Amino acid sequence: MTYQERVIQIRRVSKVVKGGKKLSFRAIVVIGNEKGEVGVGVGKASDVIGAVRKGVADGKKHLITIPLTKSNTIPHPIVGGGGGANVMMRPAAPGTGVIAGGAVRTVLELAGVKNILAKQLGSGNPLNNARAAVNALKTLRSFNQVAEDRGVTVADLFA
Repeated sequence: MTYQERVIQIRRVSKVVKGGKKLSFRAIVVIGNEKGEVGVGVGKASDVIGAVRKGVADGKKHLITIPLTKSNTIPHPIVGGGGGANVMMRPAAPGTGVIAGGAVRTVLELAGVKNILAKQLGSGNPLNNARAAVNALKTLRSFNQVAEDRGVTVADLFA
């Protein structure tokens, strides 16, 4: 399975130690296959390339699978949270496209969602917003799962 990776943010962070300041880089990376699998990873290293590599490895560890409908959207509206960020997502009609901003847009595009409305609420922090988006996508349930949980057929759900 080929995964695409996109770097959301690279930050230079410093730690004050006895001899002065120790500089390192933090990379936030989103990884996905555009077929319903996506993950967010964070890597820290003394160089940017190393941080991105660690971020990709971390993202692969935290992959989630999401249910997509035939029109490449989510099955139902959802709100997800991560840190101080909340992300609201709604399914959209075919042809709408991905209407989302910042880190949430990247997460949705790499997850393979083609039609969706999303809004970041609260924090503007890219890491927390990416985690909130993944949290929302993780809690999605397909119609088949809901029907199975209730012990009815999918046709009875809409009756």
